Amino acid sequence: MGKTNLQTVIRFVRRLDIGAIELRTVAAFAAIGLGLWVFASIAEEVFEGESHWIDGAILLALRADGMTDPIGPAWFEYAMADITALGGYAVLTLLVALSALYLLLQRRAGTAAMVVCAVVSGTFVVALFKAIFDQDRPDLVDHLTHATSSSFPSGHASAAALTYLTLGLLLASAQERRRARIFIVASALTIAILVGFSRVYLGVHWPSDVLAGWGFGAAWAIGWWLTARLVSRWRAGRKSD
Repeated sequence: MGKTNLQTVIRFVRRLDIGAIELRTVAAFAAIGLGLWVFASIAEEVFEGESHWIDGAILLALRADGMTDPIGPAWFEYAMADITALGGYAVLTLLVALSALYLLLQRRAGTAAMVVCAVVSGTFVVALFKAIFDQDRPDLVDHLTHATSSSFPSGHASAAALTYLTLGLLLASAQERRRARIFIVASALTIAILVGFSRVYLGVHWPSDVLAGWGFGAAWAIGWWLTARLVSRWRAGRKSD
């Protein structure tokens, strides 16, 4: 039995394009490591209670007259309020549910389960971090939108990163043209960045909260994408035997 399994693995490895897989795998692991390093570095500062002087300077720079009036025209503030909803749990739950249903209709139950597990597990971990660190929301400026939970890490930034990147990476993997793959991933990153910026602009998060949320969310999404990729290739190798 052991010899048979070994021969299966050898045949599977021979069929792979090792050069392409190695490059993408190394890049994926590097991105995961960078994201986790960013999160861990900021988490250490938060845990030690170090000052928010850089965070405070950025928040105040986004206010025209102290605490209340944000910089920019009124329509920009309204736009930020709309954009921040893209990282809300209601919007993301609907997006994930519809995406999973679509994948089920396409007879891709495994991918649907992967998407749901990635988002649900990532959201749970973020909630756990919030409970552990229990950091207060910024009090230097007025909050321009409703926020109740603790500040670190940003739930909207992390949820937007892990959800849109997970869906973007899986969708991009199904595209043959490189330009299409780049556009899809870039679009997912753009939405995640805008959601995170909106949280700082609206005064409900320290910039470090958002940066840590981006780091964790991106690492989580890439990790699940890498897992899905390896599982898919493993299954393809077994079917061809």
